[in-house]
Amino acid sequence: MIKRDITSELILAAQEYPVVTIIGPRQSGKTTLAKMVFPDYSYCSLEDPDIREFALNDPRSFLADYSHNVIFDEIQRAPALLSYLQGMVDKDNSKGRFILTGSYQLKLRAEVIQSLAGRTALLTLLPLSISELSASGQLKPRDELLYYGAFPRIYNDNINPARAYSNYYQTYVERDVRQLINLKNVSLFEKFLKLLAGRVGQIINFNSLSNDVGVSNTTLKEWLSVLEASFIIIKLEPYFENFGKRVIKSPKIYFSDTGLLCYLLDIDSAKIVRRDPLIGQIFENLIILEAIKTRLNKGLSPNIYFFRDSNGVEIDILYKQGAKLTPVEIKSSATFNKAFSKNIHKFQKLTDNAEKGFIVYAGDFEPKTKAYSVLNFNTCSTIFS
Repeated sequence: MIKRDITSELILAAQEYPVVTIIGPRQSGKTTLAKMVFPDYSYCSLEDPDIREFALNDPRSFLADYSHNVIFDEIQRAPALLSYLQGMVDKDNSKGRFILTGSYQLKLRAEVIQSLAGRTALLTLLPLSISELSASGQLKPRDELLYYGAFPRIYNDNINPARAYSNYYQTYVERDVRQLINLKNVSLFEKFLKLLAGRVGQIINFNSLSNDVGVSNTTLKEWLSVLEASFIIIKLEPYFENFGKRVIKSPKIYFSDTGLLCYLLDIDSAKIVRRDPLIGQIFENLIILEAIKTRLNKGLSPNIYFFRDSNGVEIDILYKQGAKLTPVEIKSSATFNKAFSKNIHKFQKLTDNAEKGFIVYAGDFEPKTKAYSVLNFNTCSTIFS
């Protein structure tokens, strides 16, 4: 099993709080992580229909059986338990008493915060990071990494990526989406998802998508919120503080895993990744994810944005630390070109808060100047550590 970077944060959280809640996509490794860190805890999966029925119909008797040192898996399947857990930890504030996992973000986060405010630490676990794969000796070359994605089972069980993502996608649409919304036309939702993949790294245009899919803007926004809630897509917000009206204020859309993204783009082998017209955006998606994972694995807010203004100045990542802004440009090329730094120089002239920038690319030549440093993508996590 690949050791997860979030492990130390999870251990610390369990020493400080009676409840620790781990959220993230299905198959990102939440259950495995909880069991590895807390091997002596009882395990209870609320996906099991019999267990779930017991928990919902007689929660007091259920929790009498699971009162201390328990991992409750997929807690969103029985959210009513959260109020009962609140009462239990108020009476006995033993640290690390309950470990909860969940695969839905928005509603579950709100319910956890409402019921367990001040009683739980909330951690987010995304699929494997580049640094985790590198530490385990399983990091693949760029094109294979993009195609294979980062779900732990693919690496731990040596599963064929095409088969794995096909099953993941079908299970997601047939089970999770139907639980979250009243989906009347599955084919239109699937069309929307594939069109969204084709627009990865772009600012979302609902009018264009509405015309292409054939459903209203309202429906598309509902579907997008479902994709975000279930960790299929990630919104990258623009940074516009102190830059006035000249900057873009709509988010970009990325996917939580490049392997799933490649599947949705009908890329069926690592050999054709580099020839795909969206290779730049797929690689950009990978680096955006690495930045977010690096921060989340430390229990920190990502503080990751993008920047674009009406004059054509665009920065792929703005990493905010206090008032300081670190610009990061992402290039899929394996050959360095000084032109990669053009927008970094422009951005540094726009604000006194701009720090030295970084260029992340697929090559090995790593020059450094006063304005920027160049890094191979394998080590880009050092920017955000």
